[in-house]
Amino acid sequence: MSGSSSEVTFEEFSKIDMRVGVVRRAERIPGSKKLLRLTVDLGAMGGEREVVAGIAEWYKPEELVGKYVVVVANLKPRRIMGYTSRGMILATCEEGSKPVLVTVSEPAEPGSKIC
Repeated sequence: MSGSSSEVTFEEFSKIDMRVGVVRRAERIPGSKKLLRLTVDLGAMGGEREVVAGIAEWYKPEELVGKYVVVVANLKPRRIMGYTSRGMILATCEEGSKPVLVTVSEPAEPGSKIC
């Protein structure tokens, strides 16, 4: 594969906890052109959590509410502009292109494990 990173073992990959999340709320972060603050529902497994995503240049908050997305649920929390991001929304990341969110093709139970 062209442009790929180094290979990982199955054991390394299995440490990543990817879950279906539903975006319940989304808003711009004041003072930032790139960041949105999302409240993502991960069901009984993880409840609602805050995720900061650098997608504000391409997505309006109202476009994201109700969307089923794939979330890295066990990412170490990180403070970004005063907010604690407790996960990562997966998206494509081609330089200069609009990121395309990784979603599920039909509604799934929030918190469902991606395997």
